[in-house]
Amino acid sequence: MKLSRVMLAAPKSGSGKTTITCALLQVLKDNSQSVVSFKCGPDYIDPMFHKKVIGIPSKNLDTFFTDEEKTRELFFRNLNEDNFVVIEGVMGLYDGLGGIREEGSSYHLAKVTNTPIILVIDAKGMGRSIIPMIAGYLSYDKEHLIKGVILNKMSKSYYDIIKPLIENEINVEVLGYFPDHKENIIESRHLGLILPDELSDIQQQLSTISKEFRKTVNIKAINDLAHQAEDIDIINNGNKINDYIYNNAMDKPVIAVAYDEAFCFYYEDNLQMLQNYGAKLHFFSPIKDKELPKDCDAILIGGGYPEIYADKLSKNVNMLKSVKCAFDKGIPIVAECGGFMYLHKELTDAEGITYKMVGAIDGRCEYKGRSVRFGYIEISEKKSCFLPEGESIKGHEFHYFDSSNNGDSCIAKKPVTGRVYDSIIADDNLWIGFPHLYYPSNPSFAKNFVEKAAHYKKHCV
Repeated sequence: MKLSRVMLAAPKSGSGKTTITCALLQVLKDNSQSVVSFKCGPDYIDPMFHKKVIGIPSKNLDTFFTDEEKTRELFFRNLNEDNFVVIEGVMGLYDGLGGIREEGSSYHLAKVTNTPIILVIDAKGMGRSIIPMIAGYLSYDKEHLIKGVILNKMSKSYYDIIKPLIENEINVEVLGYFPDHKENIIESRHLGLILPDELSDIQQQLSTISKEFRKTVNIKAINDLAHQAEDIDIINNGNKINDYIYNNAMDKPVIAVAYDEAFCFYYEDNLQMLQNYGAKLHFFSPIKDKELPKDCDAILIGGGYPEIYADKLSKNVNMLKSVKCAFDKGIPIVAECGGFMYLHKELTDAEGITYKMVGAIDGRCEYKGRSVRFGYIEISEKKSCFLPEGESIKGHEFHYFDSSNNGDSCIAKKPVTGRVYDSIIADDNLWIGFPHLYYPSNPSFAKNFVEKAAHYKKHCV
């Protein structure tokens, strides 16, 4: 398949990848190109910014979550030769599992998809030292995927001096620069970036950075690099997961999915997988709605920032009662991180203020002021509930809150160190805990969740 594609990667986090990626996406969209985006790694927020620009969901690709073949399959699903694909990298280009392995890195994903890399360099405070830095990255690039460089946070006057020096000394094309404007920097918070909908002027910011980008970066050169990407064999086994579908609309179980300012961390492939197995998704807001959707047969509450909206969540007493009532009736529930926190009796925020929550979990969550658990994990059940016996599913944790009742139904294992610890509250109809799961790493989880919802619809409503 001939597919135009590039990856924007960097030597380290905080180099400006998201700003540069959004600028490029906006320029491509303005040029009427059929642009599609992906995010390398387990990040939820960067894809939200991508979607804000291009108007369609951005997906995650991660070579820890899925092996090389499955990753390529997910990459090609629903793509065609008219698409221009932009992949945003994660962390430093070569930083994978534990910061030491290739697996899970931007570079590994670029290898698996045979995608040309554009290196975004945070050049602020640097002079000629930029040259050996780039040279080092090129020498470490055994597949010769790095095809260009963009110098971020640099003035035009210095760019005009350093660009010819770089291109004369090392074999790489300098595609442009981006000036250091504080107003163009997307702010951060403890779990990542500020959400796009929290920025009142997000559309204006996107417009501003894309106009600047068009002036300072060689868009034609980027297009040429993308078009010159080598053909890649299509792997399309997407129909493998469609072996259990409720074709009759009346038979489709309805999964109520919490989605608002407080709960918005969902992998697009997770949601699609639930639909592929026959579920109908009914989105609702724990902040604004007064009760669960009346037709729901299961509940999915993803992660997000419930601590920021704890006051509003706590004051929506009718919704708290509605969720607790459904829990007491045995409705299937999957809740991750923020959703897990919401189901507790109490949540204490960073200011020490305690709020009443759903009360389904006998425990409280509180802010610890530090990262409690961070990184990739592989989770297996002590007793088979949502997974076939002996199988596991992969996920990721990143939270500054902890619970007095984290659960002990599953064993979480760190892939690099091998450290194990108890996690998850699970039974025949519950899977709730801090870890975020990636369903394509074990589709049986999604299939079983839908089947539990269908059983509830048929026998318990």
